Amino acid sequence: MCRTFRRFSDRRASCGLMAAADTKPGGSEELTLRSEESSLQSKESTLRSEESSLRSEESSLRSWESELTSVQHSLKFVSPLKEEFVCPVCRGVVLNPQQNSCGHIYCFLCLQKLLESSSASGPVCPVDGAVITPAEVFQDNCCKREISSLEVYCTNFPECTSVVTLRHLQDHRSCCEYERLQCCNPGCKAVLQRRQLQEHLSVTCPHRAEPCPHCRQPQRLRLLQDHVQSFCPEVEVDCPIGCSLKVPRDKLAEHRESCPELHVDCSYKKFGCSVQDRRRKVKLHEDTAVAHHMLLVLRSNTHLEQQRTLCRQQDILSTVQLDVEQVSLGLGGLEELEELRKSLDAAIQEVSAAEALREHLGTLGENLKHHSGLLDLHAATLGHNKQRLQELEATSYDGRLIWKIKDFGNRREAEVKGQPPCLSSVPFQTGRCGYKMASKVYLNGDGEGRGTHLSLYVVLMPGDFDALLPWPFRQTVSLSVLDQSGAANHRSLSFRPDPASKSFQRPAAESVSNVAVGFSCFIPLNELAAYVKDDTLFVKVKVDMAGLEHL
Repeated sequence: MCRTFRRFSDRRASCGLMAAADTKPGGSEELTLRSEESSLQSKESTLRSEESSLRSEESSLRSWESELTSVQHSLKFVSPLKEEFVCPVCRGVVLNPQQNSCGHIYCFLCLQKLLESSSASGPVCPVDGAVITPAEVFQDNCCKREISSLEVYCTNFPECTSVVTLRHLQDHRSCCEYERLQCCNPGCKAVLQRRQLQEHLSVTCPHRAEPCPHCRQPQRLRLLQDHVQSFCPEVEVDCPIGCSLKVPRDKLAEHRESCPELHVDCSYKKFGCSVQDRRRKVKLHEDTAVAHHMLLVLRSNTHLEQQRTLCRQQDILSTVQLDVEQVSLGLGGLEELEELRKSLDAAIQEVSAAEALREHLGTLGENLKHHSGLLDLHAATLGHNKQRLQELEATSYDGRLIWKIKDFGNRREAEVKGQPPCLSSVPFQTGRCGYKMASKVYLNGDGEGRGTHLSLYVVLMPGDFDALLPWPFRQTVSLSVLDQSGAANHRSLSFRPDPASKSFQRPAAESVSNVAVGFSCFIPLNELAAYVKDDTLFVKVKVDMAGLEHL
């Protein structure tokens, strides 16, 4: 390319000499030649403008040459580098060669710096002092092809003995086992060869992530102990109220509602019972003091009725007193006395009716005590049957659950304020006689994801056929947040049970359920809005039924 450019210049010069020799001043041929020369200069200017535009576009592109700038002066070539391939500015191998009208080539970046730092008189070639005119500079592709084919040793020589062409050096470095790379674990500044990096990341790096032995969520190694001691939701801790139970940290709020050592008032406090003690003792008190509580209820009702009767009697007596005062003042006659007698008779009847009502209330109290016991029994039975019916209506038996969470905004706001701590789905099963499970969701996040992510879990529950099922539970479980736009762009994560985890062993018959397992950082809250439509979120749980035999 450089030789072609010089021939073009020589040819143009010879054409000029010939024109000067064959024309006479003032002749028509001279005018014609001048016109042709002017046209040629116009075309040349247009070509230079186009070349300048192409160079401007090229400067914005990244290439393998720009990636070699950092190692340009440390490259080791198999054969000695020719002087014509050495940049006269930086004295390194020419990268992205640009040729000046004087025939010398420069690195693209070196030429740019030379143009920017030159004086007002313009930049000059550092070899021969020729003026560098940007319009006459062009990319020397011929030279570029020769340089790109030069053989060079790997930059990690002598540890790596590979020899590649300069064009493919960066491709080789991207997979060279001896290339030095920095550990990508946050906080670690170690620099190692690529062949050593994997072992460092997974075994020796003090900043690596390790699964928590309780919740199985990945934690930075240096923070793991603090996570277990202070934050892990699965770690069992002593009840802060003082009972003998150990409770998972994320169940403390639920445990408080049933802790037998919490001091509470008797539920009949509003009727006058003053007992206050630990919950277990108050429960025993309520079970053994039924008669006393019924009497308190009756006494309260009787007192209210007596107040109403007393008010009526006071009204009657006030009327009688007023009549007596009028008679004593001579304001009435025999007719007034007769009215007074009738009023007294009416008052006596009211008093007799109040006494009869009191006796009747005593009888009603006994009946109330009897029927109250029956009503409590029926209410408990009805509640159990209602809950059982609701579960049967909503339970699926194919290992899948589609959970529709309505009123999403208010529920999440309530969770931010601390109540309730999480939402639980209706149970579902892997078959009529299969594993019983449910899903749990924290709309404002749980554990590591609190305040930043939605947390999604699944939990094994005691089932009627657990004695016939294989344990531990081993089926893969997929959790999903469903896309309601119709594009089926669902967000899903899966896990395979750890047979050693207590979460997948057979649930104890007396327990509510096992410890929930899933993802505390399932989906960022700022991305969750795309999955909420009409204030409703859909959650899907799918159990892989492969290899699972039905009873």
